[in-house]
Amino acid sequence: MSSSSGRAPLAPGFANGGVSFWYRAAGRPAPGPRLPGPRTADVCVVGAGYTGLWTAYYLKRARPDLRIVVLEREFAGFGASGRNGGWVLGEIAGSRERYAARHGRPAAIALQRAMFGAVDEIVRVAVAEGIDADLVKGGVLHVARNAAQRARLAAMVDEARSWGWTDDDLIPLPAAERDDRLRVEGATGAAWSPHCARVQPAALARGLASVVRGLGVEIYEGTPVIRVSPRRGGAASAVTPYGTVTAEYVLRATEGFTAGLPGHRRDWLPMNSSMIVTTPLPAVAWKEIGWERRELLGDMAHYYMYAQRTADGRIAFGGRGRPYRYGSRIDDGGRTEPATIDALWTMLTGMFPSVADEVRVEHAWSGVLGVPRDWCSTAVLDHETGLGHAGGYTGHGVAAANLAGRTLRDLVLRDDTPLTALPWVGRRVRRWEPEPLRWLGVHAMYALYRAADARETASASAGTSPLARVADRITGH
Repeated sequence: MSSSSGRAPLAPGFANGGVSFWYRAAGRPAPGPRLPGPRTADVCVVGAGYTGLWTAYYLKRARPDLRIVVLEREFAGFGASGRNGGWVLGEIAGSRERYAARHGRPAAIALQRAMFGAVDEIVRVAVAEGIDADLVKGGVLHVARNAAQRARLAAMVDEARSWGWTDDDLIPLPAAERDDRLRVEGATGAAWSPHCARVQPAALARGLASVVRGLGVEIYEGTPVIRVSPRRGGAASAVTPYGTVTAEYVLRATEGFTAGLPGHRRDWLPMNSSMIVTTPLPAVAWKEIGWERRELLGDMAHYYMYAQRTADGRIAFGGRGRPYRYGSRIDDGGRTEPATIDALWTMLTGMFPSVADEVRVEHAWSGVLGVPRDWCSTAVLDHETGLGHAGGYTGHGVAAANLAGRTLRDLVLRDDTPLTALPWVGRRVRRWEPEPLRWLGVHAMYALYRAADARETASASAGTSPLARVADRITGH
């Protein structure tokens, strides 16, 4: 079943693109009713992914009298919210140093603690609202597989300590405990943090959409927004082909799809990420690997990977494929190139060689995430124009979107809270460069990262490859 050529063996019925594997059992959702005509609301939310749904949820829970309209081009959970790797990761969605440079270290540490809390908040709401999304708070395991990665792992632990992480927040693991948790081929070091949970992403998105509808929020699907306008005559507006929604506030929650709105093409770069999922592993393979505690798995490579053990006993494995399309274009079909599927398979079987003859690849897909120019997330509301937005999560969006939803709630309600004092609130950065500089910079960055990883794997040196440092300078990562 395995292939010496490195080609990924595909299962009968293999699917590529469309929606993600997370929708495979239930099928692709049919969009709900589209906007039937002009509407007025207190709050209009553009985008029915995690950010938009959490914002609507918390606003409606705080103020049941508010009329809230959510507009979605496809169906709730169509974008990154239904395509991601299922990491509810409580790590800061941005650079601690950059947040601290403007607001001080205590503010950056407060944002980190708020992100830790978002993991437990998502679990709490899922239980309280009866959302079955396979949530398991098993933490996240970071593994190193060569000398340079091990040095970066040690530096990561030391740096986290300097930013207030305690011995309970990030724990270096001795080899015996590391292998008792999860046996990764070639592992030279590992650290575990409890601040992460596994989730079935689409189940969380669809369950949250159902709860929000039950609270009285109007969600209109199959309704693209073609323009967002600031207040004129007392109301902001979101224009669709089927009518205009006017509201006191219009909140943009479009993340990786932001570039499709007029005037926003260079705000956030739509970064592509790809995944494969295997057929279920037999019991003998799980006995060999471990993974009984359902930790999320990441590594210390520059061209990093992310993985989970799914509730039905598969490995879902992701990483960067074709990272960026010229002109901020987005492939809505989510199809993954064969070379990317093969590369992900090679990485997966390199970490878990024993599965190469046991499983096949059953589904591959891709999606986009939003990346600001300084790689730091934001939550913004302008009371004068009535426009707001949140996002730019750089791959940390499952937990960050929950924190953003609660933050936008407090901003809309004009409540001064610890959330509205966090350093990502009101953050604005310069836009990405015009093409072709944007395309050249992103592709150069990832080519350098791939080369840096290859050099580090082939070397016994504990030093990070200079190529990775050049890549960091190119894009400010």
